[in-house]
Amino acid sequence: MYAAKTAIYNGYLYMKNIVGRKVGMTSVFTDDGRYVPVTVIAAGPCTVVERRTKEKHGYEAVALGFEPVKRNRLTRAMVGHFKGQGVEPVRFVREFRTGIEGVEAGQSVTVDQFAPGDRVDVIGISKGHGFSGGIKRHNFSGGGASHGSMIHRQPASNGDTNAGRTTKGSRRPGHFGADRTTLANLEVVRADAERNVLLVRGPVPGARNGLVLVRESHKAAKAAKA
Repeated sequence: MYAAKTAIYNGYLYMKNIVGRKVGMTSVFTDDGRYVPVTVIAAGPCTVVERRTKEKHGYEAVALGFEPVKRNRLTRAMVGHFKGQGVEPVRFVREFRTGIEGVEAGQSVTVDQFAPGDRVDVIGISKGHGFSGGIKRHNFSGGGASHGSMIHRQPASNGDTNAGRTTKGSRRPGHFGADRTTLANLEVVRADAERNVLLVRGPVPGARNGLVLVRESHKAAKAAKA
């Protein structure tokens, strides 16, 4: 086994951060006999595109690249950036700021770093629902359903009518979804290194084929320090 805060073990990179795509949901049996719902994530392999340092960039971070892309799909500036780092062009580049000790540009990150029982945070863009009413967007209860109610699904009174303005933070109908969303402290059920697949218990944000970021759980890391 390897320590959670160690980036290099026996010459191999271990960093519990990776980029992938949400495939969908299914259910599997665990080794202890539980039948649990899981989300399948096609994660990695990712390339460390750049190691950002406090001296040069003002902060410490690692930029991971995911999915190879043809050079003619990129701007000349991006092609030059990848060439300067000595890595192949990639479609997506995302930064991670935790668990990056000893990581350098050009190294590869795969699902080998994860093990069943690990706790992770999964970040994605939630499904967009367009312009939605208060019942769908904020779980309003709605008005009476009987004849003559006149108020069924539309919002009713929402505060002081003498204010002459809408109070900041009022819950109203509006754009719903398509936000950056994080589900914290999810359990890793299985990591299949041969197929580059990660199984995480429960749902994760976003639609099928959506880009997701998987990182070491901040809650679990905080609890380990306590």
